[in-house]
Formats: sequence, C-alpha cells, structure tokens
Amino acid sequence: MTNSIIKGVEEPHLKKDLAHFEVGDSVDVATRIVEGDKERIQVFSGTVIMRKGAGINETFTVRRIVNNEGVERIYPVHSPFIASVTVKRSGERRRAKLFYLRERVGKAVRLTEKRKAKKDEPGGVSTSGAAKEELAAAAS
Repeated sequence: MTNSIIKGVEEPHLKKDLAHFEVGDSVDVATRIVEGDKERIQVFSGTVIMRKGAGINETFTVRRIVNNEGVERIYPVHSPFIASVTVKRSGERRRAKLFYLRERVGKAVRLTEKRKAKKDEPGGVSTSGAAKEELAAAAS
C-alpha cells in the first residue's frame, strides 16, 4: 500500500518501454558504461534469480557462472544505465526466489524451458487431427 503522493512523484522516473521478464528467465542485460567521454554497452547474460521491491526501488538479481565461480549482479529495474533487457528463454519455476541455484553446479543449474501455448487453439490446448474434426462438427 503506497502513498498516492509518492506514486505521483515516482511516475515520471519509471521506464515505460520495459521488457517483460520473470524470475527463472535467462536474460541479456545491456548496461551503459561511461569511461571518460566515451560510452559503451556491456552485456551480462544469466538467469534472473530474484525480483524485489516496487516502483522506483524495484531491483532484480542476475546470476551466471564464470570460471567455475558464481557471479551475481543486482540491477535497478528503472535505472537509466540499463539500455535493454532481452529475454533469451523462459524457465519453469515454482518459487519466487531461486536461491537454491546457488548450490548447484554445471547442468544442474539449468531450468526446464517454459512451454509456449499455441495461439490458434482455444485455451492453448493442442489437439490431434481427429479431435479437431470432432470439434468442428460439434461447432456447426
């Protein structure tokens, strides 16, 4: 329950073109890095293990393995230094925070990919050819 005044003050600073990503997704986070008078983009790829906060204070944590060592970076969602967040694959999960991935190594870190529902089927349920004919006959 946030105060409406605080919400009004934060509103102009929130990002509008935010990519939709969830905990368990493998993402590429493109970060703007300023070195002197030059600016470049550095990409950090990994799995989102946590999202927390709300409004301007919302953050997410991305974890990856580098040289057999786990590396986690915490990013503010609405930071001006984040150029983009690209979702590579969506992982199936049952928890809000995936801290159990910290103890896992190698292929055990991977999450099973979330199944996509087909858009042409009602309710996203795929049916066989014979069942489709029965549905069409029942509809007419």
